[in-house]
Amino acid sequence: MEERFFVYILASRRNGTLYVGITSNLGRRMMEHRDGIIPGFTDRYGVKRLVHVEPYATAEEAINREKRLKKWNRDWKIRLIEEHNPDWADLYERLNA
Repeated sequence: MEERFFVYILASRRNGTLYVGITSNLGRRMMEHRDGIIPGFTDRYGVKRLVHVEPYATAEEAINREKRLKKWNRDWKIRLIEEHNPDWADLYERLNA
């Protein structure tokens, strides 16, 4: 079975607070964010909408991409989201479809 890693961006709402994360189990990680299981930034600021996802074959690739995205300014992140998800739809719904 091929390992997959995901870099993702969550938002509180359109143009709201953003969070960049990484995981090897996107479904589980989104449930943790949505249910507030892990206290921290996303729970405190209500950042639960999955608005951008990028799959990677290796942890190293995903970690490098996450580090780069975290250094990006807010406008660049918004542009990236709107390029692939112009309506800021919650992509979590597509995970369970």
